[in-house]
Amino acid sequence: MFIMKVKAILFLTGAFLIFPQGFNSKAQTCRVSSGVNADGTRTYKEVFEFDYVEVKPEFPGGRPSMINYINQHRRYPAEAYARGVEGRVTYSFVVNTDGSVSNITVLRGVEPSLNREAIRIISKMPSWSPGKISGQPVPVRVICAVPFRK
Repeated sequence: MFIMKVKAILFLTGAFLIFPQGFNSKAQTCRVSSGVNADGTRTYKEVFEFDYVEVKPEFPGGRPSMINYINQHRRYPAEAYARGVEGRVTYSFVVNTDGSVSNITVLRGVEPSLNREAIRIISKMPSWSPGKISGQPVPVRVICAVPFRK
């Protein structure tokens, strides 16, 4: 019986320590590279993570329209196609407060030509509706993938 009470106390204590973190009112942010200064030092900007903003950024027409956009604009690099290279290029980018897309980064590439093609497609995307916190537009990092299949 004593061991059961100790386990219950440890469980409740652990839950008490973890519980406040799960209900933190601050939105989760991350730093993304925004360039290199003349002296060679890298600069960063702080952006919000997609899951932690009240209003999510959205491609014009929603996710189905984004998939359609990618399918219409994707050009399979000829050499990669001939060699049978396939896969999904996973990337991140920032939807800025004006809806523009920037800071495109390949997180998990497939092959250099496919990675470049994914970046090309994303860099030409139309403006999104920006993410918002408390009604104010905020920069938000989005993670997506471009599939390449023969």
